[in-house]
Amino acid sequence: MATDFLARLAAAHRAAPAPLPGPALVQLVDHLLALLFPERSEERLFEPAAVADVLVQHEQALARVLRSAPSLPAPPESLAAELLALLPELHELLQFDAEAILAADPAAQNLAEVTCTYPGFYALAFHRIAHALNRRGVLLLPRLLSEHAHQRTGIDIHPGAQIGRSCSIDHGTGIVIGETAVIGDHVRLFQGVTLGALSVAKELARLKRHPTIEDHVVIYAGATILGGSTTVGRHSIIGGNVWLTESVPSHSRVYHRAQLHVTRSEDPLADLVFSI
Repeated sequence: MATDFLARLAAAHRAAPAPLPGPALVQLVDHLLALLFPERSEERLFEPAAVADVLVQHEQALARVLRSAPSLPAPPESLAAELLALLPELHELLQFDAEAILAADPAAQNLAEVTCTYPGFYALAFHRIAHALNRRGVLLLPRLLSEHAHQRTGIDIHPGAQIGRSCSIDHGTGIVIGETAVIGDHVRLFQGVTLGALSVAKELARLKRHPTIEDHVVIYAGATILGGSTTVGRHSIIGGNVWLTESVPSHSRVYHRAQLHVTRSEDPLADLVFSI
C-alpha cells in the first residue's frame, strides 16, 4: 500500500469530527415512545413522580446526545428542555395518527396493535420527533432518526416535511416524502406513494420542490406526485399508479385507466395471452 495514500487516510481520520451518536439517539426516541405509549414498554410507572423522574433522565440523556451534534443553534440543555416540553403536543399528534390508522384499516383491532406493530405509526413517530429537531436548526441528528425509520419500515420521510394531524399510512413500504412536502390534516397514504421533486438540480435546494397535499386527501398505492407548485386540493382521491405533475382542484378524482385485454385459444391447454 502506497505510503502517501496511508498518510492521506490518517490525516482524514485526524480531521474528522467525532462520530454521531446514532444508536444512542434511536434508543432514546424508542424510550420516549415507550413512555408516551406504555403498551410499548415492559415497565409501568404508576405515580406522577415516577414519570417525572424518568422524564428528567431522558432530558439529561438528550442533552448528552445533542452535545455531539455540529453547530447547535442553542445550548444542548436548552434544546433538550424545549423538546421535552413538546411531549404533550407530540403525544396528542401521535394519538391522532394512531386513531386515524385504526379507523382506516379494517384489519386493525385496537390502538395498542397500531402503536406497537404498525410501521406507519412508527415512521410517523420518528418523523414528528425528527421534525421538531429539524425546525430548531439541529443538523444531522434528525436525518439519523429518519434513516433509522426508513431502514426499519421502508418509509422514507425527510425531517423537513410538514405533516398535519391525523395522518394515516397504510402498509407504507416504499413511501417517499420529500423535504419541502406539505401534508394537511386527515390525509391517507398507501404503499409506494412518492411526493417528490420534478428536478434534483442542486441550485433548487432552497426552493419548495415537493408538492402540497391539502386536507382529507387519499392517495392510493404507487401514485407519484411531483413538483413544488403541484397542489392536490382537499377531499381529493388520487388513484393507484397515477403520475401527477400539475395541480388538481378540491374534490378531484384522478385515476390511471388501464386497458386489459384477455384472449384465449379454443385449446384450454394453450398459453394465455395478457395485454395490459
